[in-house]
Amino acid sequence: MKIRPLGIEGAFEVTPVQHGDDRGRFLEWYRFDALAEAVGHPLDLAQANLSTSARGVVRGIHFADVPPGQAKYVTCVSGAILDVIVDIRVGSPTFGSWEAVRLDDEDRCAVYLAEGLGHGFCSLTEGATVAYLCSSTYRPGHEHGIHPLDPELGIAWPVGEPVLSAKDAAAPDLGEAGAKGLLPRYDACNKFVETLRRIDDSR
Repeated sequence: MKIRPLGIEGAFEVTPVQHGDDRGRFLEWYRFDALAEAVGHPLDLAQANLSTSARGVVRGIHFADVPPGQAKYVTCVSGAILDVIVDIRVGSPTFGSWEAVRLDDEDRCAVYLAEGLGHGFCSLTEGATVAYLCSSTYRPGHEHGIHPLDPELGIAWPVGEPVLSAKDAAAPDLGEAGAKGLLPRYDACNKFVETLRRIDDSR
């Protein structure tokens, strides 16, 4: 597989090698050793999630308190989505920027995002099915959101009228989340990731 760093530090696009014949196709959609080499430490798998979404649904922008945060490895196993990674780490050189990657059931790409980054996606097809591998379990009270239509972020969602959950529609914008002290800090995120690297080196 090919693992390419994106423009936001801690975010990567993963393109698998597919093998196909008249029976179908086979691919490795996740390799812990290849990802660990690119990221600098293994992804601790604590929880696996699966969601299906109608066309036009936007989920996110979601993030978790750091530490421990929640790194994610995301792919679309059926249909297509536009996956969006947002740098919400206060003090980061790319704070407030976002990057989008199309994930679908043809190219079978995946994205990895480190702890402290915001994540969301838009369903481009009916019944798009997304699988997430997560480094930590869901922790009520430590999970947060930013309004996906925040004009300060200016995310170019490829739908006319995005369908949001009530929770996402009520989420604060980036400035409000920062004023409330909800956003992770870039230095704290780097410090936490460095502890993961030291733990791996000691094994």
